[in-house]
Amino acid sequence: MPCPRGSPSPYEQREQRMGELRIVDDRSSGRLAAFEGETPVGAIVYFALTAEPHALVAVHTVVERAHEGKGIAGSLVRAFYALAAAEGVPVVPICSYAAAWAERHPDEAPAAPPEVIRAARLQLEASPGLW
Repeated sequence: MPCPRGSPSPYEQREQRMGELRIVDDRSSGRLAAFEGETPVGAIVYFALTAEPHALVAVHTVVERAHEGKGIAGSLVRAFYALAAAEGVPVVPICSYAAAWAERHPDEAPAAPPEVIRAARLQLEASPGLW
């Protein structure tokens, strides 16, 4: 079960390697960041639903302009779904890129139940200044 944003998590600063790309989950800041060496090259901004039903919600995916076209965004979304799967929760891809990626990879990106999507949208609307 994920921890709300700002709460201690066993996944805090969790790292994955995808080829030359290093992906770091920083739950306290709500960012799954991609690095080439020590250079930040992209990120998914997200939050964890604070109440039942729990889920990870992808709000925005960004890749630094100089690093576009290298598959970084796709690697980030793939890692995000893997993180959610490891936690046993669904992903709500509010981000248009993450949603399009999920449609192209249904075997890696199971659809979230409608009630989870509703809960994610309600939490996002309740705190629009954060995202």
